[in-house]
Amino acid sequence: MKLFIKYMVSNRCKLAVKEQLHKMGLHFVVVDLGEVEIMEELSAIELDELNKGLLASGLELMDDKKAILIEKIINVITEMIHHSDEVQKVNYSEYLSERLKHDYTHLANIFSEVKGISIQQFIIYNKIEKIKELMLYDELNLTEISYKLNYSSVAHLSNQFKKVTGMSPSQYKQYKDKKRIPIEEIGLKIPN
Repeated sequence: MKLFIKYMVSNRCKLAVKEQLHKMGLHFVVVDLGEVEIMEELSAIELDELNKGLLASGLELMDDKKAILIEKIINVITEMIHHSDEVQKVNYSEYLSERLKHDYTHLANIFSEVKGISIQQFIIYNKIEKIKELMLYDELNLTEISYKLNYSSVAHLSNQFKKVTGMSPSQYKQYKDKKRIPIEEIGLKIPN
């Protein structure tokens, strides 16, 4: 049985889901960002019990087709930007279409209708949060960060960073209160 889970965007979320499945004596085939495949078929009562357990961890079962598709879009973007060590040299619209087996225009329309922002803006917000994270670790310089996140240049990265945060990367680095947005909240509010 395949289940879709809202707000499941990190390895910590995967652990919480595995723990809940284990508590209920359920056996999983796959636990991935946003979706789980279990060996058992669950009754409505068992689904409700699972959902209650997930809610305690800030997660939630989904059954609405639009919501499931939105969550898949979010998870593909999150995985691409936050959980991949590979340099992203892909066209995001083609990648999303290919991974989700939907026309990009369809994905973009549903996403902006439900989330109130475009997929492109959501990708930018995620990239800005990743830039903040990489700058805090101080392992890569801006040139390396711009390459890793597929920016055409450091200037492009810096301009986009300033447009979203109101400060340049170097100003951000010197800023004492380095605010970051948790992955699961990106796109819910405008970053600053």
